[in-house]
Amino acid sequence: MKVQVKLALFYLLMINSTYDAAAQFIPGESIIDPTGYVEYIPGNLPVIISVPHGGDLLPNEIPDRDCNNFVCARDQFTQELGRSVLAAFEEETGCYPHMIINLLHRSKFDANREINEAADGNSTVERSWTNYHSYIESAKSKIIEDHGRGLFLDLHGHGHQIQRIELGYRLSKSELQLTDTELDSAFYVEQSSIQSLVSDNLNALSHAQLLRGEDSFGTLLGDREFPAVPSSQDLFPADNEAYFSGGYNTGRHGSEDGGFIDAIQIECNQDIRFDTAIREMFADSLVQVIAEYVSTHYDSEFTERACGIISDVNDIQSQYEVVLFPNPAYDILNLQTDKMPVRTDIYNSIGQLVISGEWIEKPIDISILDQGYYIVQIVYDDSSITIKHFVKI
Repeated sequence: MKVQVKLALFYLLMINSTYDAAAQFIPGESIIDPTGYVEYIPGNLPVIISVPHGGDLLPNEIPDRDCNNFVCARDQFTQELGRSVLAAFEEETGCYPHMIINLLHRSKFDANREINEAADGNSTVERSWTNYHSYIESAKSKIIEDHGRGLFLDLHGHGHQIQRIELGYRLSKSELQLTDTELDSAFYVEQSSIQSLVSDNLNALSHAQLLRGEDSFGTLLGDREFPAVPSSQDLFPADNEAYFSGGYNTGRHGSEDGGFIDAIQIECNQDIRFDTAIREMFADSLVQVIAEYVSTHYDSEFTERACGIISDVNDIQSQYEVVLFPNPAYDILNLQTDKMPVRTDIYNSIGQLVISGEWIEKPIDISILDQGYYIVQIVYDDSSITIKHFVKI
């Protein structure tokens, strides 16, 4: 009944050209557009996550696009990844990014293309396309109203041979191969989907530094053992390496043509999408990266002010010099810390305590655990650190 009421309200409001979806709906409460093929979850953080190729619906009444001329393969598990990121944001912060999901299979609707190619002339899909991008525009307006600026992330999956995340800023691999001085020139900054951030970021970092410096999005991912390009660990793709530089959504909704919303296309490799446990771990890490990226470059008080968001566990770990390895682990999990004694509590993915005990400089035997995703809570006297970076293989 609640969904039906919201759909009826949506129909009425869409008649009004000044309709603002983000202002009308409750953060975290999903709505489906009138076509039934676009889902929007309004948020209250300065972050938008778009999932244009993760849909799996194949209704007979929607004809297939001309797949001889268009790309029609689905980005497998990107919808699942997006929903895991949404859940991790809620768990970590009590708040939500704005999220827009194309529910149709890409053979029916490509939400990362101009309308002609996206819908292939089908009137229903054209309405879905219009609604998809209207939701994003509405979310952008809401973010600017509430926060002044924000970040748009277009979530994809690639099948390239190199298992790394490809970050697209609307710059080709040959352009990323340029020197920092060349990338910092006005010519390339004006082509970038983070042009607004280059002109105004808290630490006055240059374009090249934001693309592949120590505080770049890619480097923050790499620091969490998810290799990415460009980053300080992997500066640019080589000539013979496949790379996606950012498509229609990144260009339309980023600051390449002005505005205060920057954009990054995130192309996730198969290794982090296809395995459920690793996908959940990556989703948790991605939330930490987004939080750190926003607080480092946009708003230094973001992690304290945004709905009680918990800062990156590494910030807490630095107080006690905590190291947990290897990750993923097989039979043994090692812990290093400069404070003892501590108690280690290990929980499975549904919150059940599976191992608990005092730790004093000995490896933790995890051989009894099944393969999967686990949470380790390390307790020091009256304080605790929760680390969500542990996969048993």
